[in-house]
Amino acid sequence: MSTGTAQRPDVAQPRLGLVGWLRWTWRQLTSMRTALFLLLLLAVGAIPGSTFPQRSIDSARTAQWIADNPTAGKVLDALGFFEVYASPWFAAIYLLLFVSLIGCVLPRTRILWHQTRAAPPRAPRRLDRLAAHRSTEVDGSPDDVRERLRHALRGRRYRVHSHDDTTLSAEKGYLREAGNLVFHVALIGVLVGVAWGHLLGWRADVIVPEGEAVANTLIRYDTFSPGPWVDVNDLEPWTLALDRLDVEFERETTGRGQFGAPRDFEATTTFTPAGGEPEQRAVRVNGPLETGDGTVFLLGNGYAPVITVRDAQGTVLYSEPTPFLPQDDFYTSVGAVKVPGAGPEQLGFAGFFLPTGVIDEQGPHSVFPDTLDPQLALTAFEGELFPGGRPQSVYQLDTEEMTPLPGKDGTDQLRILLKPGQTFDLPGGRGSITFDGVERFAGFSVRTDPGKLVTLVSAMAALFGLVASLVVRRRRVFVRVAAAPAEGRTVVSVGGLAKDDDEGMGDEVAAVLDALEGTR
Repeated sequence: MSTGTAQRPDVAQPRLGLVGWLRWTWRQLTSMRTALFLLLLLAVGAIPGSTFPQRSIDSARTAQWIADNPTAGKVLDALGFFEVYASPWFAAIYLLLFVSLIGCVLPRTRILWHQTRAAPPRAPRRLDRLAAHRSTEVDGSPDDVRERLRHALRGRRYRVHSHDDTTLSAEKGYLREAGNLVFHVALIGVLVGVAWGHLLGWRADVIVPEGEAVANTLIRYDTFSPGPWVDVNDLEPWTLALDRLDVEFERETTGRGQFGAPRDFEATTTFTPAGGEPEQRAVRVNGPLETGDGTVFLLGNGYAPVITVRDAQGTVLYSEPTPFLPQDDFYTSVGAVKVPGAGPEQLGFAGFFLPTGVIDEQGPHSVFPDTLDPQLALTAFEGELFPGGRPQSVYQLDTEEMTPLPGKDGTDQLRILLKPGQTFDLPGGRGSITFDGVERFAGFSVRTDPGKLVTLVSAMAALFGLVASLVVRRRRVFVRVAAAPAEGRTVVSVGGLAKDDDEGMGDEVAAVLDALEGTR
């Protein structure tokens, strides 16, 4: 007889194989835990979009940020932090969340369908073991009492089924699971609406001085951000002219508001639809204009000094209203005048427009937002206006390849202060600059979002589904009737069971018995 240790046979480990791994991956992706993680990841991934300048919104600011931070800028640009919503990694999170939600919804839909079609389970033999239970004796035969209980339960919106002659099984609260399902389907709708709006929508911004018009064409907008599937040559041909911009400011130091605060903004416009007749429309801050191809919002306003630059022979090199960007509540505004046609070197002017100007120890600033004493304070430069061909803001002057014009003593920088109608002769025979007057401008933003209705309806449905899933209780009530020892009496036992913690189940059982008394 051998005394050695018996050799155990090797255990054969099961192998998942390709199909098994695919099934495991699908179950992990479609779990609720994964969907919540992806939703959180999507929110975290959107943070860079509001932290760093986005190239699709302000390419000049993005280029300047990268130039100011060359090391970090190149790394972040390679990672797509300046085009977050068009980056592959953000699209991957978005699509995975979409697939995960669909994978969550489909099986839950099938489960809810079977639950609503299936009969409530049989009543337990011992109802007194349920969380909520009450027994009583009532007048009437068992059959009569059971029918009265059936009506009472249906009156309380229960679905009632009888498995035998002495019991009733009732169930309600399917709206809870339906609300949960609607919430998840609505989230898919929100994703579809947002994606639809991103792919087929576009947005544009334009500054329009009084008396001028803007056409719905690509070249007319100051900024234009189309979706990937937008054909920029197929925009609806409408025009919008700014006839007048009415602005009212608070002129009293006491009373209804702060001194200088805006009271009202209203742009009177002439809108000409494609193939239609011109019609006058008002655009307000909270009253946009619907064009049929988009919505026009009044987002900003300011002043556009009318500036004329001439050369030494008096030839006009530049003459147009030049928008200046407001910097404070009193409309101290900054801007730039760029004259690429000047010679022998290009000219540029940068400075402030002051509606009610004051220059003191604080520097040039405005003390009231209306044009009570308009002044234009500028410094002049010559050189290359657009070094390297980089995009730049219309309100700023890139002086990297420019030198300031000298002042009267030949050392100090030239400073120009003009009031409406005044002209300043530039030194060295470079010509002159004239401040002709002041016009107002309106900043219009045009938005086209074909998915906004889907997004709105889905968001409302998600809210309804969330409320239903939180408020509605899933409850089951079981009833058993038996003849009492006294003739003409019936013993009624009612038990209640809730799917989750439900402190009101006892009151529900009592309410069923009260409803039974009311059916006599």
